[in-house]
Amino acid sequence: MDGDHGDHGHHGDHGELFPRERAEIAPGAVHVPDWLGAGRQRELLDACREWARPPAGLRTVRTPGGGVMTARQVCLGLHWYPYGYARTAVDGDGAPVKPMPDWLAALGREAVATAYGRMPDPEVVHDIALVNFYEGDSRMGMHRDAEERSGAPVVSLSLGDSCVFRFGNTASRGRPYRDVELRSGDLFVFGGASRLAYHGVPKVLPGTGPHGLGLTGRLNITLRVGGLGPGPT
Repeated sequence: MDGDHGDHGHHGDHGELFPRERAEIAPGAVHVPDWLGAGRQRELLDACREWARPPAGLRTVRTPGGGVMTARQVCLGLHWYPYGYARTAVDGDGAPVKPMPDWLAALGREAVATAYGRMPDPEVVHDIALVNFYEGDSRMGMHRDAEERSGAPVVSLSLGDSCVFRFGNTASRGRPYRDVELRSGDLFVFGGASRLAYHGVPKVLPGTGPHGLGLTGRLNITLRVGGLGPGPT
């Protein structure tokens, strides 16, 4: 993942008359369009394909109530399952979770610095990544990222098809919320007052990804700071 982001200000295949602008969606929640250039997106996609392979690869997530998440997932650093963390794929093949790469943690720090205009504190080290793969009819219900003990910002990177990203409030899954279109290469960071805001993906927009990327569907890479220490097993 060497090199700069490149392609800043590139508007993909959408041909906008005006470039999309960086926007604060809620206090502490920032959308940075076109943050990852085409080369960076391809490198990240290649890495995701490696992580998706067994052992501890891409899996279907089942909720305690018997539901099935339509987005499939692979984890790095620690394995997330509803609703906690473990060091092995406890709801998959039981294999040890793949490590969090240093370059991905560094990308997380860079993302926070870009969103907030300042480098994060030295102890803010993203040590968990959740990679969600959305096919055309996949979605993600409104939820909070609440299993971490750290209040450090969450970093979200998008690859492939665009989606409707619904960013809500900290009190309930309902209104008020704002719908944001996230496209391939977009960055979304939420921390501070919005760290525990409910958010979800009500819709993926099939066929909207960059033609040159070679991805059918959408990948979302979410970087988190666990603050969990050596505790999870």
